[in-house]
Amino acid sequence: MEAVRRLRAGLKGWGGVGAMAVVCALTVVFALVLPLSGTRGGGPAGTGGQGVAHGEQTRADDCRAKGDPQNHSLRPSSSESGPTIKKIKDNGFLTIGVDQNSYRWGYRDPNNTAGKAELEGFDIDIAHRIAEEILGDPAKVRFRAIPTNQRIKAIQDGQVDMVVRTMTISCERMADVAFSQPYFTTGQQVLAPKSSPVKGYDKTLAGKKICSASGSTAWETLEADQKSGKLVASADITSVNPPNQLDCLVRLQLGEVDAVVTDGALAASQAAQDPTVKLVGAPFTTEYYGVAMNLEADDLVRRVNQVLEDYLKDGWQQSYDDWLSATLGDDSTGSLPPSDQKYRD
Repeated sequence: MEAVRRLRAGLKGWGGVGAMAVVCALTVVFALVLPLSGTRGGGPAGTGGQGVAHGEQTRADDCRAKGDPQNHSLRPSSSESGPTIKKIKDNGFLTIGVDQNSYRWGYRDPNNTAGKAELEGFDIDIAHRIAEEILGDPAKVRFRAIPTNQRIKAIQDGQVDMVVRTMTISCERMADVAFSQPYFTTGQQVLAPKSSPVKGYDKTLAGKKICSASGSTAWETLEADQKSGKLVASADITSVNPPNQLDCLVRLQLGEVDAVVTDGALAASQAAQDPTVKLVGAPFTTEYYGVAMNLEADDLVRRVNQVLEDYLKDGWQQSYDDWLSATLGDDSTGSLPPSDQKYRD
């Protein structure tokens, strides 16, 4: 009851969107962790094997050596003759893992005047475009809301065909899933109350409790930086690591944490939800979002890369203007993926 009382107090002064964020975070938690098995009706897309595992681990090691996680995807192709795409066409729909409470990325707007609150946002636009290109109809997609820390498992178990959920391409993740080329560039940043003494990713975090979602690259960065000494040793990074990133905003509003570390693009949307918090300091990493798929789905990876190449020329900017310009600014240059994209054959 005390938590409820504090939550109600924290909601004072919030706009409708901010209230929606907290309500979503609390009311959809069970939906987000419900088992996803059986959603496709066709079983896993691939079970992997020693050859696949060895190849992906080698690629991950090569990525770490070069420091270029964005340059390890397969060359784009318009071919749809592969086994993964054939299975999707036989099913008649794509199953895509998404978020449903990340404002402007993948969320349900309760204020939608069209009636039923459909999923919408920048990531949702990409999902619809992929469905349109592969199946000829943007509506032929079944969305599955999944927590941050369940994205990889959902792919590996064949519960979804792909994940389009602000998922950072990383060398470590390449051993577990295959990524498309990047479709967005951002960087990790600190979110804190406007009244906070925290000024950025620096010594002002000393003795502060920092929230990051489990399974996120933000958590991995915090852990690595604390071990290396880049992050002050007294910062508490282990006490609060919820399964979803939006939960961190709720914890911040309740006063249970002092700061949140997440991708700047997400943090900007969270700051738009709550006028009492703000981004502090500059981004301290470079992150590239990609579509994640099964390790064995080479045909799908190549096809998605072709969709993204076309989308970047026709569709990406419109979606940015619709969803992200209000929080990230009209100039999308810094959010575009690298122009010198490299591929594997």
